[in-house]
Amino acid sequence: MINVILVTKSNQRSGKMSKNIKDYKPTDALVSPRFCGIKTFMRLPYVTDLEDVDVAIIGVPFDTATTYRTGARFGPAAIRDMSTTVRPYNINMGLNSFEHNVVDCGDMNIIPGYIEDTYAIIENECSKILNAGAVPICLGGDHSITLGELRAAAKKHGPLAFVHFDSHTDTVSSYFGKDYCHGTPFYYAIKEGLIDPAHSIQVGMRGNLYEADGFKDSEDLGLEVITAKEMHAIGMEETARRIMKRVDGKKTFLTFDIDFVDPAYAPGTGTIEIGGFTSAETIELINGVKDLNAIAFDMVEVAPMYDPTQITAFLAANIVHDFIGIVDPCLGNP
Repeated sequence: MINVILVTKSNQRSGKMSKNIKDYKPTDALVSPRFCGIKTFMRLPYVTDLEDVDVAIIGVPFDTATTYRTGARFGPAAIRDMSTTVRPYNINMGLNSFEHNVVDCGDMNIIPGYIEDTYAIIENECSKILNAGAVPICLGGDHSITLGELRAAAKKHGPLAFVHFDSHTDTVSSYFGKDYCHGTPFYYAIKEGLIDPAHSIQVGMRGNLYEADGFKDSEDLGLEVITAKEMHAIGMEETARRIMKRVDGKKTFLTFDIDFVDPAYAPGTGTIEIGGFTSAETIELINGVKDLNAIAFDMVEVAPMYDPTQITAFLAANIVHDFIGIVDPCLGNP
């Protein structure tokens, strides 16, 4: 069941009245049981025509740039599956996430094992969404995919503020003698001028390191780093304040690696680290940055085969739902 209604209303981006604006809504769970139908994100309409779309969910099932455990190629499907249990009204943000047009565009046809070819595909597909005036939310996939997304976003908006939730900095220059993997995307994003380090921040960094100055790569690139140890000391409210101060109202790309969360709450990921954050702390922090001027998001590194309980994918689906809430005040920004 696809809910598409043609209505007369003001176009969110242009402010003009239009008689035939498409109004996309998720399937009503009070009419159709949540285990029925095609597994799109929150049972939203599957749409490839981006006219009148405000937010586009799209899967990027690429995971052959991992340095340890693969499996995140199945992340988009797992997140969609568990998203059927998420209800539309976001009680923490106090809004209905679907006052605007949100759709699921399916998955990109990536090329397993060929990262540079896949980057071109990601950049092209994200550019279609951005050029249509919509906000892309990509479901990964390993963290290497973010570089392709950033190339598209920077082409549209110029160098971006960048907010990075993770337990790893992903700013190494190479692994195994190769430039591109899930541990290197933000080194190249800065070198390519895609993000503005002066307005960018990495939060949640933790775990044992290869050397004592393991966060120096990020600091040398100009990024602010808040480690998990510091976050546990200062709390989520202060962390959110520092994030908002750092981005300073700039157009922002938000990337979320699910291993930011402690493996007790999100075991389904490829490279786990102890000493992370609870699901409650995570949602508190996301809600604390809801006023970001965000123009793109992704959720990466969900690897469902390592979590038979499905709580990792369920948490990821709820965080993506919060992303839609963050988008809400940004719609209409040029």
